[in-house]
Amino acid sequence: METQLARTRRARRVHRVLAERYPDAHCELDFTTPFELLVATVLSAQCTDARVNLVTPALFARYPDATHLAAADRAELEGLVQPTGFFRAKADNLLKLAARLVAEHGGEVPARQRDLVQLAGVGRKTANVVLGDAFGVPGLTVDTHVGRLSRRLGFTMHEDPVKVEADLAELIARKDWTMFNHRMIFHGRRTCHSRRPACGACPVLRLCPSGGIGENDPVKAAALVKGPVAPMTVDV
Repeated sequence: METQLARTRRARRVHRVLAERYPDAHCELDFTTPFELLVATVLSAQCTDARVNLVTPALFARYPDATHLAAADRAELEGLVQPTGFFRAKADNLLKLAARLVAEHGGEVPARQRDLVQLAGVGRKTANVVLGDAFGVPGLTVDTHVGRLSRRLGFTMHEDPVKVEADLAELIARKDWTMFNHRMIFHGRRTCHSRRPACGACPVLRLCPSGGIGENDPVKAAALVKGPVAPMTVDV
């Protein structure tokens, strides 16, 4: 059985390899301010980042800050966010969170998790995204990719995102949490797919207890890899 120390060393080695594979890993939601990132992350629930990025330019042009958003016409707001799905619930959350930002935080996005999770539509995952990418506060955001990869890599046995987050926090140095998160998401989107992971093209194959569950032929696996990745030798 793998000891906690061995698991920690393996997790940090995985992170180093992924850092080489995805040197440009970053938050794939487009934003320029904490407010924009907060809104975009709320909209990203059950929606791709790419689709959210198509919607937000017009949304932010119309409502550039919490004050404008709090005063938005509901029907107009719903129309703007409709392409992201669940638009009525999302519009309702945006109106409520904007009103609370104005009433309790002077229209500014707070930089504390306990304040963020009090906002409508904001849980730990969204709060950690905002803290990590808008304020530079290390955070682990357990989305579907991070959860799936963490279980495949044997970093956790849990399905509950909060428990997964706690397990990862014991393995990865706090200063690396945000970038570890981005690199895991990049790896999940590009290589370690849900249905057919490209194991034969995976740089951490030899570090993964689940290695070999997907396509093992190097040529066929390489064809499954999506998006640009840095060339490197598969870890042995």
